[in-house]
Amino acid sequence: MNAAAPDPIKHVIVLMLENRSFDQMLGSLQSEIADIDGIAPGQPPRTNRADKVTYAQGPGAAFVAPADPNHDYPHVLTQIANGNSGFVQDFASVFPQSSKADRAEIMKYHAPDALPALHTLARNFTVCDRWFASLPGPTWPNRLFVHSGTSLGRVTMPEGVMNANLHWYNQTTLYDRLNEKKISWKIYFGDIPQSWILVNQLAPRNMINYHHMQRFYEHAAALEKDFPAYAFIEPTYNPPGANDDHPSHNVLEGERLIAEVYNALRANQALWESCLLVVVYDEHGGYYDHVSPPAAVPPDHHHEEFTFDRLGVRVPAILVSPYAAKRVVKTQFDHTSLLRYLVEKWGLQSLGARVADPGTTSVGTALVNAARADAPVSLSVPPMVVQTAPPAQATALSSHQSALFALRHSVESMSDVDANEVAAYLKVPKATLYRWRTLRSGPPARRIGRHLRYNASEVIDWFNNLDGQLPDD
Repeated sequence: MNAAAPDPIKHVIVLMLENRSFDQMLGSLQSEIADIDGIAPGQPPRTNRADKVTYAQGPGAAFVAPADPNHDYPHVLTQIANGNSGFVQDFASVFPQSSKADRAEIMKYHAPDALPALHTLARNFTVCDRWFASLPGPTWPNRLFVHSGTSLGRVTMPEGVMNANLHWYNQTTLYDRLNEKKISWKIYFGDIPQSWILVNQLAPRNMINYHHMQRFYEHAAALEKDFPAYAFIEPTYNPPGANDDHPSHNVLEGERLIAEVYNALRANQALWESCLLVVVYDEHGGYYDHVSPPAAVPPDHHHEEFTFDRLGVRVPAILVSPYAAKRVVKTQFDHTSLLRYLVEKWGLQSLGARVADPGTTSVGTALVNAARADAPVSLSVPPMVVQTAPPAQATALSSHQSALFALRHSVESMSDVDANEVAAYLKVPKATLYRWRTLRSGPPARRIGRHLRYNASEVIDWFNNLDGQLPDD
């Protein structure tokens, strides 16, 4: 998009899914979109070796993975060593009893139309085939980059529910910068918002902007002017109903989410004509991709666990908008490229050295000035997936799920107020109270009071005196 032209995009919506590589999800479309750097038709397949067995790229990726590939920092370094030749060997080292069929999953990809929503978007909008994770590591630090441009030197995940190993992430976030400019934003979530790990998000004025996913559909159907300028969607990370595209969850549930989000935006013409939807994945999840991650600029002085001088593995990314042409963009992006776009778009203050670096290109450069009128009216929504027994190796919580439960426990323990009691008293859903339960001061209470049609002093008195009012167990 020409920087000199008026910016027609008033709303930016980011749907960030989980743990998939570009080759696995979009690579097969090179057979019909020649510009995509994916699986070249008619060429010998790329291979990896493990324990003297050769595994080639091929179609037929499972909708539910037989095992969750490791994607922690040291494992990613093994995977991308020697020209991305260590993916299957790393999987075999983590799962030494795995079968050849299980190991072959690391190299498999989804054939055209196996992913109906994602592939339809790719055919109709802008595919970014050089979008990399922000670091060669797991979910949380990469998601911290999309929210703040840094993970404060961390590339490791918390270690589980009983040994949370939660770091103090008190960096300035995108949401702080939006608040400074009085630009509206909301985070819509399915179950446990991972972004709560950011300390500043627990402030009352930020917690009030968290809404369950159902609210997204309601807000998207309302007046365009009332929809937030920036919206971030966190999928449901845990069963039942997990739709985050994590390998242990059915990928068709993620397809349902993509289709439903698109359809909600597309059905509101005024909103559609003024929005950009970014569908992107946080990191590759241990699945093979053939493009070696390039060098990167460190975001700050924090190098506690990594120097942050290299990006992570390539991930699927599609820009969806009337201002996103049917094409493939070869520009190098990572999650901070989205922040660069927003900083420039709204004149926000700095979000770190990588965002500000001239080598970080704004995703806005991939957009066009003239709006299109030929976008699909709707996407087919895959049928609800019938729940089946999970694979034996997937019965344990993933590191991401364990960390989320630890995070929820930590947030809940910050207050001695029981959410069930507050919910019953104020007659609101318990999930809503998780956003409000620690608020005991004047301005937040007034905000809650207006929302619930309560007097602010009643809200303050309620929170201050709740402990003595709770009934005995």
